[in-house]
Amino acid sequence: MNFAVLAQGDGGAGVSVPDPERKAPPKLANAVDTVLGIVGWAGTAAGVAGVLITGTMMAVSMKRGEGSEHMSRLGMVLGGCVLVATAGPIITFVFQPGTE
Repeated sequence: MNFAVLAQGDGGAGVSVPDPERKAPPKLANAVDTVLGIVGWAGTAAGVAGVLITGTMMAVSMKRGEGSEHMSRLGMVLGGCVLVATAGPIITFVFQPGTE
């Protein structure tokens, strides 16, 4: 069967092709929003904890007179914080709700 015929809405046998609504049920959407909110808060809390732990380790190392690679660890923690903070806007940009 020709795809151009299907795209016109006629299945070729006089039957129209259904076009289902592309919207999640409200109960599911609310549950997903709750889970994503919790994950977002947990990611933010983990980022803050990571910065505090790295800062503490840097201070202890400086007091002991040890040289260490804490700046690279701090960079990774801050990179993770940026990723958590921008995940929502990136997904919204990529999947553009309301467009087909």
